Amino acid sequence: MKLVYKVLASLVAAEVAVQAMVVVLGDAGLFKYVEQGGVIDKAAAESGGIDFPEFFAFVVHGVNGMMVIPSIALFLLVSSFFAKLPGAVKGAALVVLLVAVQVSLGLLGHQIPALGALHGLNALLLFSAAVHAARRGREVAVGAAVGAAVGAPAQPHGRVETVA
Repeated sequence: MKLVYKVLASLVAAEVAVQAMVVVLGDAGLFKYVEQGGVIDKAAAESGGIDFPEFFAFVVHGVNGMMVIPSIALFLLVSSFFAKLPGAVKGAALVVLLVAVQVSLGLLGHQIPALGALHGLNALLLFSAAVHAARRGREVAVGAAVGAAVGAPAQPHGRVETVA
């Protein structure tokens, strides 16, 4: 289960990177569309008249951010209870919290554009938390392997009495 935890945490981090890539791809395509005479207004948006090749990136950003990443984060939280890694539940809970904040900022950013800056900042926090969670699983596994390699004594499982 430690491997599942590590993979899920790594997936969250990778998905945040994908989010950054596709939103910038969409923005770049949108700017090119406007430079070539394309018009963006409410009527064009409602009629589906906005047509540029990179538009799909906005769709990917929305679906990924509202469905894929939250699902992975919830699976990460569930796996953290079984991973038996120190701090795994706290790490996964932080990721879930940051994902919830991220989705909220993304949705509210359409009404309050200044929240877009917080959306970007929170993405960096989320990426960092997910990488930290993934590395926690790696550090514990490496520490156990090093301890076994140098012949570290096993931890006692029962009560140890000292005879005086």
